[in-house]
Formats: sequence, structure tokens, C-alpha cells
Amino acid sequence: MTLTYDIQTAFSENATASASVTSSPSVWRKPIIRPSTRKQLFDYCFAALVIIFILSWFVPLMALLIKLESKGPVFFKQLRTGQGGHPFYCLKFRSMTLNSEADSQQARKGDNRITKLGAFLRQTSLDELPQFINVLRGEMSIVGPRPHMLHHTAEYSQAIPHFMDRLQILPGITGLAQISGYRGETKEVTAMENRVNADIHYINNRSAQMDLKIIALTVAQVIKKDCSVF
Repeated sequence: MTLTYDIQTAFSENATASASVTSSPSVWRKPIIRPSTRKQLFDYCFAALVIIFILSWFVPLMALLIKLESKGPVFFKQLRTGQGGHPFYCLKFRSMTLNSEADSQQARKGDNRITKLGAFLRQTSLDELPQFINVLRGEMSIVGPRPHMLHHTAEYSQAIPHFMDRLQILPGITGLAQISGYRGETKEVTAMENRVNADIHYINNRSAQMDLKIIALTVAQVIKKDCSVF
């Protein structure tokens, strides 16, 4: 069974689930959906295992390599929009040189801010590994809609009617949109609409089985690297 999401066949059903957009993304008028006890337990156990068996040695290695290539902190933290519109600091390994645009300008193809190590980390999504700490904090889930920068939330909530529906559940490290190819730079609103509709489809059809398949496909993408990410 193929899990990837076909935007053409599912668009019509997702359009009916659109919600009115408030003038400010910080105002949330739609009830949030609490994760089930089983999903919470899975998230915490999965994140704890990754931190113990992977991050415990991967962080010191990355700290050395990142520091050798460029000045600055090992981790990059950025305010993102979380469940219910509440902002939180999303963690990543730093993949860019220090600059004043990291919090406002999306990475582009050929972006000279990205370091050589950073390019590898971004294409393999290994820069996202620190977000398992966000999962333990209860700010994120393993699977869910990807969190966006605050100004992107403000922008897209005005352009896409059902954009804010994504905030009903916890944001995820990976999601249906990502394994379906909707990731990387978003130059046009239609590119974000594809992601949003995939996210809404996940929210309406989420299950433990779907989560496991998304995780498995994400691991496969990490192994082969994703050249659509800059």
C-alpha cells in the first residue's frame, strides 16, 4: 500500500474542512485535538531512545564538526508556531553561518549562508534530530504538520483559508506532506497549499499505522537524501 498523498484526488474533501482565518495567527478559535495516551507514550519512548542511543554521541560529533567549519553555536533555535498558535523554540543543528536573516528568510537553492556540513545535514534531515528534545518537552510529536516561522504563519493564514486547521494538533518532526514530496523551498502559495492539504488529510485520517508508515518512509528518505531541500 502506497502512503504518499495525491493532492488531486484528495483536494476536494479537504476543501470542505477549511476554517475561517482570524486576523492574527496568535488567536485560535478552533478546538485543539489532544494526542491519545498511546500516541503520547509512543512519542516519549521513541524520543527518549533516540536521545539516549543517537544524540548522546551524535551531538558531541556535530559540535566538533560545526565548530571546525564556522563560528557560532552548535544548535539553532527559532520561534515556530505550535499547537493552538502558541509559539515555541524549535531546535536544529546549525546549518548556516551566523547572519541576521536566519529568522526571516527561507533557505534557497545555492544559498551561500549554508555551510558544506549544513548542506549534508539539511538534505538528510539530520539537522532536525535535536527536535526529539522538543518532543520530550511536549512541544512536538514525532509525526504531524511541520511547524512554520511566525511570519510565515501570519502570511499563509491570510492566503490559504484552511491553513490554521493544521494547528489543531502538535507539530511533527516529519509528516505526510514531507514523505509525499511537499518540502523544501516554497516560492508560491500553491506549493504551500499542497502541504497544507496533505496535513489536513493526515489530521482527518491519522492512526498509529499511518504514523509508523510515515516514520518508515522518512527513514528511507534520510538514507537516500532529499535534493529538494537546500
